[in-house]
Amino acid sequence: MDFYILKEEIVKSLNLVLGVVEKRQTLPIISNVLIEVDESSLKLTATDLESEISTTSTISNFKSGGKTTAPARKLSDLCRLLPDLAEIHFFLDGDNLKIETNSGKYNLSTLPSDDFPVFDTEDSQSQVNISSENLKTLISKTAFAMGNQDWRHYLNGLFLYIDDKNITSVATDAHRLALATTSLNEAALETTSGIVPRKSINEIGRLVGDNSENVVIKIAQTSIKVEAGGTKFVSKLIEGKFPNYQQVIPSGESSLLEINKKLFSDSLSRVSVLSSEKYKGVRIVTKGNSLHISANNPEKEQGEENLDCKYSGEDVDIAFNVSYLQEILSTLDCEQVDINFFGSDKSCLIIDPNNSSLKYVVMPLLI
Repeated sequence: MDFYILKEEIVKSLNLVLGVVEKRQTLPIISNVLIEVDESSLKLTATDLESEISTTSTISNFKSGGKTTAPARKLSDLCRLLPDLAEIHFFLDGDNLKIETNSGKYNLSTLPSDDFPVFDTEDSQSQVNISSENLKTLISKTAFAMGNQDWRHYLNGLFLYIDDKNITSVATDAHRLALATTSLNEAALETTSGIVPRKSINEIGRLVGDNSENVVIKIAQTSIKVEAGGTKFVSKLIEGKFPNYQQVIPSGESSLLEINKKLFSDSLSRVSVLSSEKYKGVRIVTKGNSLHISANNPEKEQGEENLDCKYSGEDVDIAFNVSYLQEILSTLDCEQVDINFFGSDKSCLIIDPNNSSLKYVVMPLLI
């Protein structure tokens, strides 16, 4: 193996794959990145055994091909710190990967490429095409509501459901639920679904973050594959059945609160300073077109504010975890937010009046 590549090319590729590299030193080889070179390109691959990412970049000069593995973080840190626009010379010398520029020489230890784990991929009969912007929106509008290390493992991920021309993402931690639907570039051949693990969803979000190209998604029985530009990401899916989210979304007769999102959020921020650190509860009481927000804590401190609003229906006296409300409000792009109440002891439904494809459900706190 002997080749030259510009710093910017390899740094960009290393940044893409680094998120997957296993931080815990359970198996030395998976702290490494697989490096494969042919006449025109460099391919980097990283895995944590649950997921795998590979990306290709263009080399500037080819002497000989081959493959090896080198410590991912050291390689990334070194390349990132080299002078801008530097042409970097990589070549193998025994068990060492030699790295040279005009001003420096470095060498990294390697492990045999044959020891690098091969990620078992399965063929998916169906694939869908989606704009990177739509996929990015789908993830950013819902991923915050995923469970985190919940014993119900099926909550620790994002549920994706593909049907006809739409893809829906749903996340819930059993206290709140976020749902978003967006359109595909073309109709899907069949209905498919899967629960994508938290870490993998974050990686897919990073992958499409700066990408303007269309993205291909393939969901198989036990894995998902996402392709964008010259990068491919594959992950195992979480086993288990995702809750019937349609049953969780309240419906029927409700009272409607229409309020300026920024004023509501700012008021929640101020009042919640004096809420209980453990429960983060804020109490919301409606009376006509006035909204009363209050909070208190075990130290007998309290805060309260009144806001003007537009309200129709039966008045409510209800409490919520303020963090759940604030995360939803920060996700919405609207000036005014609509909150549907179905009683003082039932979940509320928060929607963007200008975007019917987004729905948020929050369970109340018992007060």
